[in-house]
Amino acid sequence: MRIKQISVSGLFGIFDHVIPLNMDDRITVIHGPNGFGKTAMLRILNGFFNSQYSELETIPFSKFCVDFDDDSNFEIIKNYDDSENIENNIIFNFYQPNVEAKKWLYTPIKKNPSLTLSAEDISLSWYNLSSKLKSKKELEWLKELKNNIHLRLIESQRLLNVFPNHRSKLSDDRRPSLFSPELTREIMRMEDKFDDRTPSILSTVSAYSDELAKLMQDKFKEYGTISQSLDRSFPMRVVKQQSLSDITDEQLRNQLNELEETRSRLIEVGLLDQDENSEFQIQPQDIDESTKNALSVYVEDVEKKLNVFTEIATKINLLKKIINNKFSYKEINFSKEKGFIFTTLYNSSLSDSKTLSPTDLSSGEQHELVLLYELLFKVEPNSLVLIDEPELSLHVGWQVQFLKDLQEITKLADLDILIATHSPDIIQDRWDLTVELKGPVK
Repeated sequence: MRIKQISVSGLFGIFDHVIPLNMDDRITVIHGPNGFGKTAMLRILNGFFNSQYSELETIPFSKFCVDFDDDSNFEIIKNYDDSENIENNIIFNFYQPNVEAKKWLYTPIKKNPSLTLSAEDISLSWYNLSSKLKSKKELEWLKELKNNIHLRLIESQRLLNVFPNHRSKLSDDRRPSLFSPELTREIMRMEDKFDDRTPSILSTVSAYSDELAKLMQDKFKEYGTISQSLDRSFPMRVVKQQSLSDITDEQLRNQLNELEETRSRLIEVGLLDQDENSEFQIQPQDIDESTKNALSVYVEDVEKKLNVFTEIATKINLLKKIINNKFSYKEINFSKEKGFIFTTLYNSSLSDSKTLSPTDLSSGEQHELVLLYELLFKVEPNSLVLIDEPELSLHVGWQVQFLKDLQEITKLADLDILIATHSPDIIQDRWDLTVELKGPVK
């Protein structure tokens, strides 16, 4: 189930917008003057699908509609005036072909402290306009609808975030230099109030570096578990292996070479440790029928072990390719202990290189790294990703390359993208992907 169009009426009491999504190219770019509601559209959409109803309450609009590719559609209607004159009610209408419409009223009762209600009424938020039934919890059909649409918002403010129960606070050697000394001292003051169980204010690039290290460690543990299981049963499976006359010696050698190449690539991106004894050469005279059987079992086992890394290795490789093509005089590598590892590249001499913390990167480099990491590692397949102002702090050359990089990522991660931007450099010659937000007709 995919979203094919969103529309709004009465946004800020002024604007009516219709935004069809590009279903084939999977990238849609909305642009328009400041104040026309680009960010607001993303926030309303995110507020509904991620149950952040305060967004729906605070952003002024009359009606917001989401059309799906199965011909169903959803309406959010605000400021419904019922018989009790409760303000800020929100009606949710869900229409499906050949199915009775679902119409429910959501009442943010905390907005009406002067209203006289029973204790039971105060605890109820949902009201069925057809059957007059009430519900204390978010509705099952509404949860199911949201479960069918995975949506993530990447906000314009993305370099500093609050991370729950993160293992490290924003220590002096990891603080982004882009913040003023005054702001840094204020952050430190706020952190001093927190204990280790309280969410920490942390540089996003530092948090994501730690997170990637943990992902890599988890995959390595999974690799070890599978290896132990296969190694225990290896002798028995070799003994039981039937003759494999249909596999030639050359095919077997090619398979072994491919495994070594895969292993080398995984070592290069930090997922496997260097093992000097892992490579061996098989000579034609060394392969007899019994050896062939043992080696064929070995090949199957190693393929199963290394397949654990396929997805994460593909994503790391693409992240590495994009970053190293863009960052000047810096190179990114990865390790299971540290996550991101940056080194300077002033010349070819390794002795002159310097290791950098992720927070030593410029604000533009951090924006690029955070954006790419979010898209590759934080978003489920078949999601709709909302990106607000991807051009922030990016050099014009990086903006020009942005859509091309995004197309590679959407193919790999199987995503739909909706972008809000002011930058024509982001769009380049792809105006066919754009929707312009316009003012009311005078």
